[in-house]
Amino acid sequence: MTERAMQESTLLLLTALADAPRHGYALISEIDAISGGRVRMRTGTLYGALDRLLQQALIEVAAEEVVDGRARRTYALTGAGREVLAAEAERLRAVAVEAQRRLGAPAVRPFGATA
Repeated sequence: MTERAMQESTLLLLTALADAPRHGYALISEIDAISGGRVRMRTGTLYGALDRLLQQALIEVAAEEVVDGRARRTYALTGAGREVLAAEAERLRAVAVEAQRRLGAPAVRPFGATA
């Protein structure tokens, strides 16, 4: 990946795979939940993004099965995908902290940190 910001659809897709492997419909549902309904990924967009992430080795096919006569692939993050997602999450956190500092708001503490 490059140093530029990750596209939101890629961020949401990698985030949806961060805690468990998922198939296409489950990914669409998870992205909807993560974004609070703000992003509704269409099937064509999803599979185009999955193909691109497979080529970049950020995700892999974890399983393939036939369900109701149709092939179903389950996708999972690779180690490289986990690293890229962690780096993007840190970049976004740093930007949010700076935005809050400039607004005079209290800084966001990492989860579990005490004052």
